[in-house]
Amino acid sequence: MRYGALFGWGIVLYAVMFLAWAGIVVYGPLLGYATWGLQAFVLLVVPLIVGTQLRLPHWSDIIPYSIGWAVLVACLDAVFAVPFVGWELYMNLAVWVGYVAVVLVPLFAPAYASWRAGGTVAS
Repeated sequence: MRYGALFGWGIVLYAVMFLAWAGIVVYGPLLGYATWGLQAFVLLVVPLIVGTQLRLPHWSDIIPYSIGWAVLVACLDAVFAVPFVGWELYMNLAVWVGYVAVVLVPLFAPAYASWRAGGTVAS
């Protein structure tokens, strides 16, 4: 395991997601239902891009990283978000869906990279 990739991409993942969350909090009421689409886009695209940047051939190679990213994101939430919203943050189902997305979405990176290159999907 490359710890630079684990912590570096984990922090990038958290930074982009936190920035999107802050924008949604500020501009969410103005956007209406578009905020749901923006949240889904961020939860699907950002972890997929981060998983693709590992350039690993199989999902089983990525899973230690994705679990580590989810733990890192949960810890960074405790440091940066809990002081503002309280520990009730962890009682929100959407937060846990986000953690699950951070674990599961990067696992599709090898299939996405293969599809994008025009090749076959490795199993």
